[in-house]
Amino acid sequence: MLPVENVSDYPSPPEVQSVPHRLTARFKGVPIADTDAGQRLIETGRAPTYFFPPADIVMSALVSIAHETTCPVKGRAIYYDLVINGRRARAAAWSFPAPTARYEALRNHIAFFATALDAAHVGELKVIPQPGDLHGGWVTPNLTGRIKGVLGRG
Repeated sequence: MLPVENVSDYPSPPEVQSVPHRLTARFKGVPIADTDAGQRLIETGRAPTYFFPPADIVMSALVSIAHETTCPVKGRAIYYDLVINGRRARAAAWSFPAPTARYEALRNHIAFFATALDAAHVGELKVIPQPGDLHGGWVTPNLTGRIKGVLGRG
């Protein structure tokens, strides 16, 4: 069981934390990521973004695309389509290949937009896809407070 967390208590600037719970992700009925070594990025008012180490992802399901973004805090992000059995979710995942020093723990780890997945879990809790995918946050029932970008919650 995950502890209750108020997103208003999360830090700013964002902070990376090791995740003490199993993380899983499925796409089109296929398990694509499963780890006990995840990282999460937390920031005031936002749902956590969860990152999987590449060794715990079916990397053959990720196709690098030309889309990139740059965050002045975390660095350059590159994006991937997710492709399984000919079915594609565009720009469904991203990573920081060379993050700024403060976010080094995220180097080459992959985050998935929950809206692109059939299911995702943090521990035993099912992830609720965040409307609008703001920062790829994964909303779980243990979160309280005003979450930016979630209908009815912020």
